[in-house]
Amino acid sequence: MTTAHPLEALPARRGLGSRTLKVVRLHLMNTQSLVWVPLLILVAAAGISALIFAMIPGDDVKVAGAGNAPMWYFLALGIQAMTLSFPFSQALSITRREFFLGTLIMGAIGAAMMATIFILLAGVEVLTNGYGVNGRVAHLDWIFVPGWVSAWLTYFTATLFLFVVGFWSAVVYKRFGWFVITAVYVLLGLALVVGIFAITRTESWPSVMGWFADVGVFAITLLGLALTAVTAVGTYATLRKATV
Repeated sequence: MTTAHPLEALPARRGLGSRTLKVVRLHLMNTQSLVWVPLLILVAAAGISALIFAMIPGDDVKVAGAGNAPMWYFLALGIQAMTLSFPFSQALSITRREFFLGTLIMGAIGAAMMATIFILLAGVEVLTNGYGVNGRVAHLDWIFVPGWVSAWLTYFTATLFLFVVGFWSAVVYKRFGWFVITAVYVLLGLALVVGIFAITRTESWPSVMGWFADVGVFAITLLGLALTAVTAVGTYATLRKATV
């Protein structure tokens, strides 16, 4: 006698919260992608960075950007959440709103997990004097200026934003196809290059950097949260008419 999986037979209609949590459970069935892969990436990035730090002479602070790697992985995780789970959710008669909310909750859970791991790694770097060689992967001074809570929120926001961008990208692909999503990224890249060109030609980099310094990392993090929310709203608006 076989026992049916709890996700195989959903009732025709239940509370939004209950069905949304079933979407979260659907995503969390594969803990390897959500937990172990980003953790492995971070451990590998920190270990390799520590070896590189040890080869650099001098006692100055040594900073590596390799710690960003697991956050960028969440961009791919957001894409997977749409491309791999959305067709299955539709077969279970889950509405697009329920799928969107459940996926967003799953992304927030993953972002909170990564932010906590970054804070723990930063604590290790402080206690060990940067792996004994004054190196920094997670404990970046400019992030920790407002405090450890603000630093956690910064890591959370960056990870969640990349997840939502990946989710949105996959939704655009499902709705419009490869040409549109490629065109969108080409236009975004072009806009970035034009912006950098304009700042460079007008010699405005000191003013731009001064603005970031005056505003502070905490305020910039809040702006990042607002941008994430706007991107999420756009994702849902696109998802409403996306097909399997």
